[in-house]
Amino acid sequence: MNLFINDIPVQILDALHKPDKRDFNTIINAEVEPITKAKLLHRVWVKNAKIDEIEKILDVLDTTSIGGLISLTLTVEHYDVVKTFLKKKFKIIKAAGGLVRKKDKILMIYRLKKWDLPKGKFEKDEKPKQAAQREVEEECNIQVNLRNKICTTWHTYTMKKKQILKKTTWFLMDIVRDKEMMPQIEEDIEEVRWMTPKEVFHALDDSYKSIRFVFDRYFAQEKEKERMKGEAEKTQSNV
Repeated sequence: MNLFINDIPVQILDALHKPDKRDFNTIINAEVEPITKAKLLHRVWVKNAKIDEIEKILDVLDTTSIGGLISLTLTVEHYDVVKTFLKKKFKIIKAAGGLVRKKDKILMIYRLKKWDLPKGKFEKDEKPKQAAQREVEEECNIQVNLRNKICTTWHTYTMKKKQILKKTTWFLMDIVRDKEMMPQIEEDIEEVRWMTPKEVFHALDDSYKSIRFVFDRYFAQEKEKERMKGEAEKTQSNV
């Protein structure tokens, strides 16, 4: 589960899945030591986290700015129980969005002083793919073809004193028509822009970590596709 609280990435994993070494430089074993704000520095891995401890951590992150914390990984024994707890703790809102390509360029929007990707909430009886395509086309006044799913992100915020957990499903899309492309002003979008990978890299400095996560997953998928294509071509040439 890829959760973002106050723009801090919080990864929740089953205890059988050890996080990548690049994802932590501090380890806290919740079974033998307390979890304090002072220990939440840089990239932290909390082992053996229980629901009570998870709730306290989430509440601290939601209400306090912890400047030294880059990311947090929690490994839990009963992953399904924890996931059910989170869905009960928060009001769930479902959304979907897309990463749109035009040859070597990618579409980004500028909303609320941040570079973002187009997305929005489900309408009644919509499925993720339907919502993603509709929202992207409405927010940017374009037409797209839907491709594969990239990933799912979860992020929290407070609205009218209620804790909200938004589940966003992200899809890869290819442009079909953009001649009349323009931002949907009523959705607070100021600009819609095609960017080169280099421009995207710089734009992500003024974006959300959840959006960076989507791009990381997208580029990882593309790299894997290229690897598999290369192996297929090598096999074919040896036939």
